[in-house]
Order: sequence, then C-alpha cells, then structure tokens
Amino acid sequence: MLRLAIRSSHLCQIKVVPRASAVLCHLNSLRYFTMTTRASKRQRTEQKDAYHLIYWPGIPGRGEHIRLALEEAGAEYTDTAHQENGMKSVTSLISEQNTGDSKNPPPLAPPALKHGEFTISQTPNILMYLGPQLGLAPDASEDPMGIYHVNSLTLTALDGLSNEPHDVHHPIAVGEYYENQKDEAKKRAKDYRESRLPKFLGYFERVLSGDASKGGEYLYGGQLSYADLVLFQTVDGVSFAFPKCIEKLKGSGKYDKVFKHHEMVKGRENIKSYLESDRRQKYSMGIYRHYPELDDE
Repeated sequence: MLRLAIRSSHLCQIKVVPRASAVLCHLNSLRYFTMTTRASKRQRTEQKDAYHLIYWPGIPGRGEHIRLALEEAGAEYTDTAHQENGMKSVTSLISEQNTGDSKNPPPLAPPALKHGEFTISQTPNILMYLGPQLGLAPDASEDPMGIYHVNSLTLTALDGLSNEPHDVHHPIAVGEYYENQKDEAKKRAKDYRESRLPKFLGYFERVLSGDASKGGEYLYGGQLSYADLVLFQTVDGVSFAFPKCIEKLKGSGKYDKVFKHHEMVKGRENIKSYLESDRRQKYSMGIYRHYPELDDE
C-alpha cells in the first residue's frame, strides 16, 4: 500500500491506495500541471507569478537550459545573470548559512528556479516542472509516459554532451586550475573526441531515426519538447569547445539528423531572437571551454 496526496481543483487530501494504483495516481497528478489545450503548442503559462531564475552571471552554464525553455515559450521571467547584485543572490542561496524554509530545502548549487513560494533546483528537475506549464512536454492525458521519455532524453544529453565535456578540461579535480591538469586533460580530450562524443551523437541520430520521434524532426512525439532545447544547447556547446572535431564529425555524414536538428531549433522564431539578443551570454570559462590543444589537430 502507498500513501499518496491526491490533488483536485478544490482540495488536497491523503488517501491510502493499492500499490498497483500508485502509478496511475501519479500520472493523473501530472495533468494538474499540464495545459488544458495544446492548440497553439506554445501558449504562455497562466500562473500569476513570474519565474525567477537564479544562476551565475557571466556564463551560459547549466542555467541556459532553463532560459531556452522560458524564451521559447515566451514566458515572463527574471534572471539574476542580468540583475544588479545577481552574484550576491546566487552566493546567498547556496551559502552554508542557508538552511531553507518551511517549504523549501536549501539548494546545493545553481541553477535554481523560484516560482511563487517554491524554490527548486537541479536542471532536469526544473525542466520537468516547467515542461508541462510551458507546453514543452507531452500532454499527460494523451501520453502519460511521455514526460518520462523526454526526461530520459534530457538526462542523456546532459550526461554525455555537458557533464563529460566539463570533465575533459577538469579531469582530476574541479577545484584545481586547468593548467595544473593539462596533461591529463589532453588524454581525456582524445578519448572524448574519438569515443564518447561520437557515441552520444550516434545515439541521438538513432533517436531521430526511430519511430517514437514521429518523423525525425523532433526527438519525441512529433513535437518540440524541452529535450530538443537541451540537445540544441549541448551540441552548440561542444561545437564551441571542439570546433575542428565537430567539423570532422559533420563531414562524416553519420550524424546529419543531429546537426539538422541543431539548425532547426536555432532557427525557431523565439530562439533566434533570443540568441541574437544581449540576454544570450557568450561562452567563456564555464562548462564549454575552447582550448586549442584539446581539439583535433
């Protein structure tokens, strides 16, 4: 037996339900966060509270995945990266003195999203929260397992095309300077360029070729989801970090669908407008760093 909170439009009560029904109860609860119509596919949230993104100024970083979702949806939001004392907002949030409040445990690291009285952290967790509200996740009433597929694709892209590229330039210790681990970084970069990067690009090529993509334009279900935005950003990042390697991989013809997908997302009206604005921060010393000695010769 599982004890679940069953939410309705008028009340929230605790019921004890059979274990076999637990999954159905959870899936039904997702409908609370799903927009009632997807006619426009990109409607703004009707939540009265604006979203507030808390992330480091000066780098796109992991906060960029949240920005892209909000920008694509045309949602109202604020961003510490573009606010006076934005750095102070981030450091106070993750300070050892911050113990959270009665509703929110303290985040370990940014990005964090504040929405109303709630603050949540971890990039894929934030995206899973935003997706149904912004029309960037499958409608749970039509496809109850869809959001989990989208989340799986998101996690995979972040694993191989975000976390691993970061570990290329910091293979030994995150707190050490790159120059103190350059020799190890060169070895890690060679393996990443020759083995890991092709593996993950090849995986997403298969995803775009599969039946669940519903046509090959989007990763899942024949419509844009936040996973598509994450794949765009991660491919964009590795293209900055390893430009010669990426050009070679493009020339191989093995990953044409992935690179076509990148250009498709890049050309979407709201994304294009955002990328051309001063809200889009330049790559610098964040996850994606270009060191010529780590790229193909």
